[in-house]
Amino acid sequence: MAHLLMIESWVGSMSTLLPRALGEGGHRFTFLTRDLHHYLRATPAGAPHPLLAAENVLTADTNDPAALLPYAERLHGVLGFDGVLSSCDYYLPTVALVARHLGLPGPAPEAVTAACRKDLTRRALGAAGVPGPAYALCADRGEALAAAREIGFPLVVKPADLCAGMLVREVVDERELAVALTALEAFPVNARGQRRAPVALLEELLTGPEVSVETVSADGATHVVGVTDKSVGGAPAFIETGHMFPAALDPADAGAAARTAVAALAALGLDQVVAHTEIKLTPAGPRVVEVNPRPAGNRITELVRRVTGIDLAAACVDVALGGRPDLTARPTGVASAAIAFLVPGEGRAGLLDGFDGEAAVRRDPAVVELSLAGPGRDVRPATSNNEYLGHVMTADPEGAGARREAERLLSGLTPRYAGRAEERAVPA
Repeated sequence: MAHLLMIESWVGSMSTLLPRALGEGGHRFTFLTRDLHHYLRATPAGAPHPLLAAENVLTADTNDPAALLPYAERLHGVLGFDGVLSSCDYYLPTVALVARHLGLPGPAPEAVTAACRKDLTRRALGAAGVPGPAYALCADRGEALAAAREIGFPLVVKPADLCAGMLVREVVDERELAVALTALEAFPVNARGQRRAPVALLEELLTGPEVSVETVSADGATHVVGVTDKSVGGAPAFIETGHMFPAALDPADAGAAARTAVAALAALGLDQVVAHTEIKLTPAGPRVVEVNPRPAGNRITELVRRVTGIDLAAACVDVALGGRPDLTARPTGVASAAIAFLVPGEGRAGLLDGFDGEAAVRRDPAVVELSLAGPGRDVRPATSNNEYLGHVMTADPEGAGARREAERLLSGLTPRYAGRAEERAVPA
């Protein structure tokens, strides 16, 4: 039907889900990357590589918009694209620029850039009166120290332009603040070779349950698909250890979270996007943590699909083509679905040998999906969402018991390390 240009991708679940959605929709895609080896290092076990589904795999400097725009224009003249998309946060502003340059559907580049830069998000939401934490953007240590004293400890230090919880830390005093700032300074370039903004974002530490609101915006209207809950561990880092959809919330809390997310999208001017907005339900009401103008990661989209039948990866394709996806929920026989992640804890390091309890967990009828790292994996203490050793997914046909089952199954898995005593990972 349609031909889409995919500019970069993650190498996790969305690298498979987007090509699948394109194929099931009868569409073709051309994949464009600056580094093909980045994807070849992550060949999925037991399945064909998702890039084999691409009609063309091409290379260009996707980090240089000035060179990429005329190149994409030449490609468009030959191949004829109907839309542009990506699942990688670091390239979402570029995708919006390319779509505008080619006259194709897509969100406003300025809106996407504001959503992908946490400091710009804070500024836009503050101007629109959408509640969030007190914050300060700091260019040096002097500014950071002054801001910390004004905001008050404990607080959160984070980069303005990284993903997956990388280098996000809770700090309780000036010494820990200095350590967090040193870590930021030591990471001037992200994993895709893009130079980072040399600033630190300091924020008030929000308390309360954290949820995410999954939405689809098209033609100026935003549809709330649902609210997902989130468990977080790994302090002083903020590592996502599990999710359940739908969140087991009072309807009033779920409604307040949904309204806050829609207001945040409007404040940023986002349209023609699938979005994943993270929110803290504080004692003072919902507060926006961040707005992601792409489908949720960590297989949340699969939780949503199992419960509602709505495929957010397919919706992402539809909005990239300028369409309005069908977001009608249908009975699936599943009342809740959950995922729990195996996270290496403090002091867990070495070469992974395998997992005790794996056979029993795989036989358990409650397992919907089980994925575990293979032997030889170099394990280190987790500092972000990038160090998972695996996950288990479950579904409850009757109620909100999916999380309980996922955590039960996860507790039955014990990582083994080569040449050393067994050590148990931290359960979600």
